[in-house]
Amino acid sequence: MRGALAATADGRVLLARGEPQSALSRLRTAASLWIELGAPYEAARVRAEIGAACHALGDSDGAELEADLAREAFSQLGAAPDAARLPPSGSASVLSTREIQVIRLIAAGESNRQIAAALVISERTVERHVSNIFGKLGITSRAAATAYVYEHHLL
Repeated sequence: MRGALAATADGRVLLARGEPQSALSRLRTAASLWIELGAPYEAARVRAEIGAACHALGDSDGAELEADLAREAFSQLGAAPDAARLPPSGSASVLSTREIQVIRLIAAGESNRQIAAALVISERTVERHVSNIFGKLGITSRAAATAYVYEHHLL
């Protein structure tokens, strides 16, 4: 179990540091170990993170496949809130992982300053993410962004 926990933690840290290739290797190891241990919930959580690493590497097909596998496992386990946090099928390639974090916080009513504090980034970076999100989605307001989040089950 220690090996699975260590690989999971390493993968999460590497992903948070912006090192998706290294994270992918550790997360795949973690998923295998959780499966061997008979821990399907932890394996599904790691699969979701593998999807995020794939997405960061530009592998939208891999990202969607991993998200779908995680979603299916969460559904079988009755973990609906976890399944609902995953990007909906087909949406993985629209917004980056960070943009999904930002738009979720927009939908929660957070200001750019609050988003910056929550994500430990500058307000200017948040402004850039908001601009990119609006451009990608073809929207012009925070209200439209909030509607998008609810319509696409991103919360």
